[in-house]
Amino acid sequence: MDTLTDVLNHIRSSGALLGRTLANPPWSVTLAERASLSLVTMLRGQAWIVDGGESHRLEPQDIAVVVGPGHFDVTSDPEASPAPLYVQTEAGVCLDEAGNAAEGIALGTRTCGMQLDADDAMLTGSFAVTGRVADRLLSALPRVLVVPRADQRTAALQLLEAEILREEPGQQAILDRLLDLVLAGALRDWFALPEAKAPGWYRASSDPVVGTALAAIHGEPHRPWTIELLARQAHVSRATLARRFTDLLGEPPMSYLTSWRLCVAADLLERGDDTVESVAREVGYSSAYALSTAFHREYGIRPGHYRRRSVGVAG
Repeated sequence: MDTLTDVLNHIRSSGALLGRTLANPPWSVTLAERASLSLVTMLRGQAWIVDGGESHRLEPQDIAVVVGPGHFDVTSDPEASPAPLYVQTEAGVCLDEAGNAAEGIALGTRTCGMQLDADDAMLTGSFAVTGRVADRLLSALPRVLVVPRADQRTAALQLLEAEILREEPGQQAILDRLLDLVLAGALRDWFALPEAKAPGWYRASSDPVVGTALAAIHGEPHRPWTIELLARQAHVSRATLARRFTDLLGEPPMSYLTSWRLCVAADLLERGDDTVESVAREVGYSSAYALSTAFHREYGIRPGHYRRRSVGVAG
C-alpha cells in the first residue's frame, strides 16, 4: 500500500454536502461550512476564490481544494464585490447575509441560484475529516490549491456532474464515492505539478528503495518490523535504507514507523470502541502498557484519556 492511498483511506465523504450554484454575473456566494476540505469547480463560466487578501482564478473544469474550516467567498468578479447570493452553513442551509433563510434561490435538490439556464454553474463539495492521519495530509497542503483542467488525468468530475442530476435510489452513496474519487485524483494531479511542494512521504513513495519500505509499513503496521526486515523487503543493506529514508523523509525508518503507528492508534481510539489492548495489537505493540508508554511520550496523554477527551469534544 502506498502512503497516499493509506492516508486517503482515512478521508472519506459520508452524506457529503454537495451542490450546484447557477447564476448570472455578477454573483458571489460565501461558503461557511467549517469543512476540513472543500472542493470547488466551475462547470460553466469562470470565477475567483477569495480568501482573505488572496484571489485564485478558476477557469471552466479547473478543480480547487480549499483546506481548513475558515469561510471563503467564490465570486464571478472580485473587483465588483457583489453581495452574496447566499451563505452556505455547516448544516447545509443557505442563508442570506442577515442569517435568514435565503428566499427564491432553491432551483431543485442540491441546486441553488437564479435560473436553471444561468450563464455560470459552480459545483461544490465538502469533507468533514478529523484525526492524526488526516492531519498528515492537511498539514502538507496550502490553503488553496488549483488543478487546471489540462493537468487532470481522470474523468471523475464529469461522472460527478452527471450523477448530481439523477434523483434515484442510491444517489447519495454514489455521490460520496465520486466525490472521494475527484478529491483523490485532484490531489494526485496537484502533487505531480512542478510547482507543487509535495510532502516527503509522497515523493518517497516513488523511490524504489524507500517506497518499498513505506509500502511495507503502511500495509502491515502491526508486523514486528526492524530496520533489517525493512531493508530485506527493499533488497538493500540496512545502512543504505537508513541513509536514503532519512534523506527523503527527514527521519529514520524506525522513527517513522513509530510515528505512523501512533497516528493510526490515535484515530482508532477516537473513532472506535476497541479496547486499548486491542488497538495496541492492531498497530504493532505487544501490550496496552507498551502502547500507553509510547503514546504518552508522543502526545503527552494516555490512550484512555485521549479517547475520553475525543468523545467529549465530539459530543
